Amino acid sequence: MKKEMKRTGIAVLAIGLMGVLAAWLIKDQIARHRRDLFSPRFLRRLAALGHMAKVESSVANINLMRDFILWEKKETLRERARLIVARMEQEV
Repeated sequence: MKKEMKRTGIAVLAIGLMGVLAAWLIKDQIARHRRDLFSPRFLRRLAALGHMAKVESSVANINLMRDFILWEKKETLRERARLIVARMEQEV
């Protein structure tokens, strides 16, 4: 019984550490690639959109996002960018 509790505790701790590591890696990737809006890599563009969703609204940012919408080939990213532009336009 005691051995099972010890194994269960170790397993829960290991899963928790893996979750923390995964969250840290995702956050690191977003921070590292947040300005790669026109990158050829999908995940970098997605991370950049996540960054742009949080930045302050300005005419320059709205124009940048409009350029991105015209440039982007993936409909999912274009739609996300449209939502970001709509939010920015309401704030400006």
